[in-house]
Amino acid sequence: MILFPLWRIGWDGGDGMTIHVVTAGQTLYAIGELYGVAPGLIARYNNLSAPYELAVGQSLVILKPKELYTVQEGDSLYSIAGQFGISPIQLLQNNPNLRGGTNRLYPEQVLVISLQTEPLRSIQAYGYAYPWVDTRILSGILPYQSALAPFSYGLSASMELLPLEDEALIQLARQYRCAPWMHLSTLTEDGGFSSERASMLLASPARQQRLADQVMQTIRQKGYQGLDVDFEYVNPEYADDYVSFAAQLRERTQELGIPLIIALAPKTYADQPGILYEGHNYRALGEQADAVLLMTYEWGYSYGPPMAVSPLQAVRSVLDYAVTEIPPEKIFMGFPNYAYDWPLPFEAGSGRARVISHEMAVEMAVRYRVEIQYDEASATPYFFYQSEDGRVHEVWFEDARSTQAKLLLIQEYGLRGVGYWNDMRSFVQGFSVQNALYTLQRL
Repeated sequence: MILFPLWRIGWDGGDGMTIHVVTAGQTLYAIGELYGVAPGLIARYNNLSAPYELAVGQSLVILKPKELYTVQEGDSLYSIAGQFGISPIQLLQNNPNLRGGTNRLYPEQVLVISLQTEPLRSIQAYGYAYPWVDTRILSGILPYQSALAPFSYGLSASMELLPLEDEALIQLARQYRCAPWMHLSTLTEDGGFSSERASMLLASPARQQRLADQVMQTIRQKGYQGLDVDFEYVNPEYADDYVSFAAQLRERTQELGIPLIIALAPKTYADQPGILYEGHNYRALGEQADAVLLMTYEWGYSYGPPMAVSPLQAVRSVLDYAVTEIPPEKIFMGFPNYAYDWPLPFEAGSGRARVISHEMAVEMAVRYRVEIQYDEASATPYFFYQSEDGRVHEVWFEDARSTQAKLLLIQEYGLRGVGYWNDMRSFVQGFSVQNALYTLQRL
């Protein structure tokens, strides 16, 4: 195993973050020498493991440290943070190799205290997690987020709140100073969104009030600090009733002093047709909500043809419309923390894409020794490979370049921040880019 010591190479001035695209024949050591950054640091912020094989076209985020510290016997995360006047969370943000603090510190270990980056401003960021999430993965993500929404409290056929085993996630969120947000949806016992159950609820003020009572009781019992509402596939005839229900929830959450967040389908104009869009009145729901999440992903989806999951131009189109209806400081832009692997040839109705992580996508490109391409129009990387059974696959994912392109929209449009769907998969590189661009606002 080859380990690159952090002291092997120094660093010079210049920008605190660079994104490098690997060319043929380049090694991690050569790239480190090119930028004057220790290869071990490059591996740290891109979650690379020995023997550090790279794919042509792979992007690497290069972050330059401003101050380093060598761990001494008896040091702890808290003592080191206190010594430098930073929070333990900041120490975790700057050292993703600590995996959320689960790895023990050891003498002579080198930690990054601060980076040379100059963040644009502070933002809020949050994500969703199922109860069965790998807590090691989630612990590595939570330092980069302001809130966590356990997914999800659904709606039974009798219009009762479906339970959720969320206690462990709430506890973990608090451990990392993340505000736990209750997530309310029209998810059924089978795990799918139900247009029928949304209609049954919204057609009855009495049912709405009873459900609202149950929601508020749960918030008080569990100690939730926010309510995130995600009603998808609302029939258009109940659009006004949905606004009324949101108003009722807003009144109740204000009494508790917590925010109401509403998830919105990615519309590009007011009367956009389709069951996904017609029940969401941007202006009216935006007025009732303290914040909204624009679900700017799933253009490329499991049962559809291969394409970018979150094309930059499509995200821009949604934002262009959204800011005409909702104050931008209320808007969270959605970001997909997942990728798709489509077997080819694609045939509608026969087969589906496999969901993978962005890091797994890069590992596959390395394993199959294929070049990663980059689609400039969608600002998204992709590649083709041939699996062991001889079948060709097409993979679209996110990398440092596409992450930076999308996260910069937060600054351009003056948005509140970013919402990740979801926190089930590691994406060290992406969160390192977020950490370089923005400071995190705690709630």
